Amino acid sequence: MEKKTILEELLLKKSQQKKKISPVNYKKRLFVLTKANLSYYEYDKGKKGSKRGSIEIEKIRCVETVNPEESTPPARQYPFQVVYKGGLLYVYAANEESRERWLTALHKEIKDNPDLLNKYHKGFFISGKFLCCNQTCKAAPGCTIWEKYVTLCCTTGSVKPLPPIPQMLWKRRSLLQVLSPDKSVLKMAVAQCNYEPEGNSAIQLVRSNKYYVLQEEDSDWWKVRDLEGNEGFVPSTYLQKLSLNDDEPRENTSVTEQTLAEEQSMAKHDWYAGNISRAQSEQLLRQKGKEGAFMVRKSSQAGESEEGTVKHYHVHKTPEKKYYLAENYCFESIPKLIHYHQHNSAGMVTRLRHAVSTQVNKVPTTASLGNGIWELKREEIVLLRELGSGQFGVVHLGKWKGKYDVAIKMIKEGAMSEDEFIEEAQTMMKLNHPKLVRLYGVCSKSYPIYLVTEYMPNGCLLSYLKSHGKELQPLQLLEICYDVCGAMAFLESCQFIHRDLAARNCLVDSNLTVKVSDFGMTRYVLDDLYISSLGTKFPVKWSAPEVFHYTKFSSKSDVWAFGILMWEVFTLGKQPYELYDNMQVIEKVSQGYRLYRPQLVSDIIYQIMYNCWHELPEKRPAFYQLLSFFEALREDNRA
Repeated sequence: MEKKTILEELLLKKSQQKKKISPVNYKKRLFVLTKANLSYYEYDKGKKGSKRGSIEIEKIRCVETVNPEESTPPARQYPFQVVYKGGLLYVYAANEESRERWLTALHKEIKDNPDLLNKYHKGFFISGKFLCCNQTCKAAPGCTIWEKYVTLCCTTGSVKPLPPIPQMLWKRRSLLQVLSPDKSVLKMAVAQCNYEPEGNSAIQLVRSNKYYVLQEEDSDWWKVRDLEGNEGFVPSTYLQKLSLNDDEPRENTSVTEQTLAEEQSMAKHDWYAGNISRAQSEQLLRQKGKEGAFMVRKSSQAGESEEGTVKHYHVHKTPEKKYYLAENYCFESIPKLIHYHQHNSAGMVTRLRHAVSTQVNKVPTTASLGNGIWELKREEIVLLRELGSGQFGVVHLGKWKGKYDVAIKMIKEGAMSEDEFIEEAQTMMKLNHPKLVRLYGVCSKSYPIYLVTEYMPNGCLLSYLKSHGKELQPLQLLEICYDVCGAMAFLESCQFIHRDLAARNCLVDSNLTVKVSDFGMTRYVLDDLYISSLGTKFPVKWSAPEVFHYTKFSSKSDVWAFGILMWEVFTLGKQPYELYDNMQVIEKVSQGYRLYRPQLVSDIIYQIMYNCWHELPEKRPAFYQLLSFFEALREDNRA
């Protein structure tokens, strides 16, 4: 497969001038492109001769056109370059059609390479220097933004390779009469990644969705049926079979457990209740009165049941002695299972949010919030004036220790969003970055609870854009996007998903530095996927399709929201999809509609924005890739 020829053509090759005194010459070579290599051979009298050179595809870092030299002859009007680790190759096509054919083929083969360049040299390297920028080192950083990089960097991702398709596979299988057995006896599988159908006999796979396996006689391709009744063939490597106990989705707010094997390791956790009765557990859970309250107890009853507002679920065990609650998320121990579901609902109605102890606990829920350096003395904080208010309470400008300006977010006892407030504070304690609003501490020992953060004099980014946006130059708008991207790249690296990224949730300091704020919806994830509870509210106009269809959040859904934020910035604070309500936005985005290019946006910036809105999450760029491109743009504008 690796040796199969993708493209083969007689092209002109320029000598590589490994020394300054090396003569320049041009020779016809037969170029052959395969999945593994770009090779070139001697060619004489219509025959392929000995190999003269070869470049491994995985080492190629850039393929782009080159500006023709002055007074160049017709045979050298269509040059392109191949930049690879350790070298630079110049090749001339016979015409524009031929050159475009080679560029397209090479771009397709190198798109998953890890070290693609975001800048290149548009001029030749001749006589020891680049004609475009006069740099004298052949390995010198590029001087021109490589626009194709924006597109290529978005297509990288861990997509499994497809198995080879037998020549007669579809024709042969279409003749088979496949019975449709009763649903209850069908095997089920879950998709491990997305798959776009190729051919009329295939169907789409969506990561984490379940499918009935109808036929698996071929080891590479299985016939499956989705939950809507569509049938077709898909690569077997994209699926993982589920056991019979995994077939139906389960919901959870409370958990029962019947094995004694891990009792000692569980006993130290607040959520473990031992031999407590069902009636006692229900009473304690109702007293807690919060969504996501849970405990684990020993029970002789297997299976699931629902008693009013309390649900009882059995912790299942696979033949491999791994534990699971829902879907196909298996763990070696119950504490590990609980830890995972505390961070991710993974198909359940809610995360396990509040451990309910059987011990009487009269300490306020926030008593341990500000341990150590995070707990501030309330008497050291003076409230000055109100900055704003919302469902959570009020934000004030204040003085800390008589000299530091601070913003004080406070919540009154009994407020509906107390849990979100506490979760936001705990998230901010874990995060420290120059482009994230800094937490100074909390006052949590009495009400109202204070969340004390750095004060950002220019307030909310959205309001600032509306009132001062016309004073900003396009480069300053680009700098705003760069600031936000830096913060999001940091969250991405720490496995946090913001889930509410928008201009309204960023703040502007006195130096016009923009920082990301409002972490009430932020979640730590173990596998870059957070499936929220049914009925969870989210900002539709900033949400990716997988969010409003399946409530699936990831760093790539944050990337979608970042694209919307960029649009807000370059429109100076306009409302996205201003002519449509939420339901119309869901319908139009699902049909492929995207926001228009703002007047202040260049083609290359709009391309970045547009790539953030790819329908498939894995084809959107990661924040670290976006950050790299913004850095290249900034360098280009400073030059």
